Amino acid sequence: MEAVVHFNSTTLVKPSTDPTKGPLPRRIEFTPMELQILSINYVQFGLLFNKPTPKQLQECLGNNVINHLKESLSRALEVYTPLAGRLAITEYQDKTRSFHVDCNNGDGALFIDAAAPGVTVAQILETAYVPEVVYSMLPMEGVGNFEGVSKPLLVVQVTEILDGIFIGTAMNHSIADGTTFWHFVNTWSEISRSLSSAGGPSLYQELSQHVPAIQDWFLDGIEHPIRIPDFVYQGIIDDNEASKSTPKKVRIFHFTTESVAALKAKANAQIGSCSASNITISSLQAILAHFWRSITRIKRLEAADIEETLCRVAMNARHRLQTPLPDKYFGNPILVEPAIATAGELLEHGLGWAALQINKMIAQHTDEEIKRKLKAWVERPQAPKFGQPESNMVGLVVGGSPWFNVYGNDFGWGKPITVRNGREKLLDCLIFSHPGAGEDGSVDIHACLDPEILLALENDTQFMAALST
Repeated sequence: MEAVVHFNSTTLVKPSTDPTKGPLPRRIEFTPMELQILSINYVQFGLLFNKPTPKQLQECLGNNVINHLKESLSRALEVYTPLAGRLAITEYQDKTRSFHVDCNNGDGALFIDAAAPGVTVAQILETAYVPEVVYSMLPMEGVGNFEGVSKPLLVVQVTEILDGIFIGTAMNHSIADGTTFWHFVNTWSEISRSLSSAGGPSLYQELSQHVPAIQDWFLDGIEHPIRIPDFVYQGIIDDNEASKSTPKKVRIFHFTTESVAALKAKANAQIGSCSASNITISSLQAILAHFWRSITRIKRLEAADIEETLCRVAMNARHRLQTPLPDKYFGNPILVEPAIATAGELLEHGLGWAALQINKMIAQHTDEEIKRKLKAWVERPQAPKFGQPESNMVGLVVGGSPWFNVYGNDFGWGKPITVRNGREKLLDCLIFSHPGAGEDGSVDIHACLDPEILLALENDTQFMAALST
């Protein structure tokens, strides 16, 4: 594959109306959850589409896909105005600093027009490994969230390939989790599709239901804005810099509807005699347990009976809090917490036992426990380290969700063929879950691991058998 992407132009796209006159706040303070992921990189996802037909191009897109997408993006930023702003830092005399989103700035989102004429849709789809050229279509690779002070919070790159279009989107992860990210893309695609229709922008004018919920959410008894010491901020920068190691590979493992159901049934059957009857292992928990045990086995840890392993899961705290945050809450109310077991325990017990450890860890994070941990961090802040486990231990980190609306994003010429996400350099073992393409109930796992681990997984008959049961 000719891995060459040509960059035609860059444009700062601003909201279609003055952001200072809208209903949303002009300043959004960071919560402890957002502060703790400043060292993580921008979240990157890309959607691959077939190229519009000549009829669609003429009748729906005004003969110019780029201009159409720019116009709809400008209107989407009218709804999601914070994404047109920048991060801001306030420094204090006691050598601390606080962070917020400056929505008054209105500098805009960066729009990149690009082309890769030597790449085809089939070349992107034909291999389970994400081709290297795809990373050139996903902007902001390796950029830390803390860099949003001087860089756009939202970057879109539209790359025209020989027979398709790839829309890559990068968003500052400290202000947006997967829920916020896909709500925005869903809104943008709906606006774009409405502008393509014969009825014009009527649907866009009814999009008040898409406006994100931006509200003050602070811990009782904790002064805000929350200040972090300068040495913590420096640790965040150092942690990100230290992560710029050799890029890992991303391989997509497809779990069919039948294999997902079989894994879930197997896990629940195994815990039936050792667990309270009200505990049910979810499909995703069963899949994660399968990965956790398989990678542990493949790494052949020394002293396998006592070597500690971690499966860190990104949990949405919106509905775990009392009072719950709305589903469209704008921000990153995510906790990344580990299920912990020794390698010996994981390998001695079955799939159900591993899944039960994940289930119990998630269930323990009630409103009280979440607030306890957040207050403890505010009282003694430190730069978190999500990955890079010591020695050869397993430190799996899990993100994404198979329930996000990924494949409903029609910008005016049809739904996407597939989704791709960026490779993570900071984390040792990262897996993202997405809904499977074209099959209800299936799950695609995008695994970002060392190449030798990926090769070992695909050559492991025990692991691969569960994908096609």
